[in-house]
Amino acid sequence: MNGERSAVPHGLFLTVEGVEGAGKTTQVARLAERLRRAGREVLVVREPGGTPLAEEARRLFLDPALELGAATELFLVLVARADLVQKVVRPALERGATVLADRFDLSTRAYQMGGRGLPEAEVVAANRLATGGLVPDLVVVLDVPPEVGQARQAAAGKIKDRMELADGAFHQRVAEAFRGARGPGILHLPADGTPDQIHDALWAELARRFVETFSPHAG
Repeated sequence: MNGERSAVPHGLFLTVEGVEGAGKTTQVARLAERLRRAGREVLVVREPGGTPLAEEARRLFLDPALELGAATELFLVLVARADLVQKVVRPALERGATVLADRFDLSTRAYQMGGRGLPEAEVVAANRLATGGLVPDLVVVLDVPPEVGQARQAAAGKIKDRMELADGAFHQRVAEAFRGARGPGILHLPADGTPDQIHDALWAELARRFVETFSPHAG
């Protein structure tokens, strides 16, 4: 991950990433529930979204009726992220909460850089400005082929949004970008098992890395 994390006193910032239908939302919810049962303060956020401004950006970003250029798409995401970080994420981290994000900046790299082909240097610089240099303590990538994720969504009867309606080649490029993400702050986890299996494996990894927060016996 590029960028230096600016000072945050006490909190823990974890993000969960992956292709459509990878199970991000389910796993974030399960982590939050278990941490809360253990008495932890947990804040769950999703991207784009999380503030009135960010939710409006999300509505436009996902609207199938709109045709958005790649740069317009990027800036909608970054407007939403800047507002979320400033008004929600940083205050929560400063008071010592654990923040769990359903998508963050790795999705921008995968979708807008990998999928849309926007240039890396410009996207990284714009994202750094939007986040104020905030970098997650850990990025969890749930690895699953895009066709598996799409089949899960179809089985659940999900109505496709603008991003999900993009062609197969786009989603393959996005999946390749997620698979290729590397760095000391990135954890890849196979996500082709059941939700229980994925949760158990994820919790075990988090308990190993952040033992004070993710006690093996919590919840």
